[in-house]
Amino acid sequence: QVQLVESGGGLVQAGGSLRLSCAASGRTVSSYSMGWFRQAPGKEREFVAVISWSGENTYYADSVKGRFTISRDNAKNTVYLQMNSLKPEDTAVYYCAAALVVSDHEGTYDYWGQGTQVTVSS
Repeated sequence: QVQLVESGGGLVQAGGSLRLSCAASGRTVSSYSMGWFRQAPGKEREFVAVISWSGENTYYADSVKGRFTISRDNAKNTVYLQMNSLKPEDTAVYYCAAALVVSDHEGTYDYWGQGTQVTVSS
């Protein structure tokens, strides 16, 4: 079993930055691809970014490309999401998840965190 705990969310003004962290426990996630998803009020959960187990491959949703950066530190069993140039439409609950493959489909993810709220004010 893998437990994932997100942190780093909060309230920020448009144009600001936040860094989300996802700490894994229970077993190492160094062999898992790690993804970030988000769910805004009244909307379905959507893919944000994914990083391969080695960190060599990353993929982003078009809506965040160039503004968000996903990274990982396998020694710390932690994944990060650096979010810059935040917009009000980035407001959502952000979830990290672990999967055995690199994917933008939430159905392929085996483990999920509880989420952290990000609110961007205009």
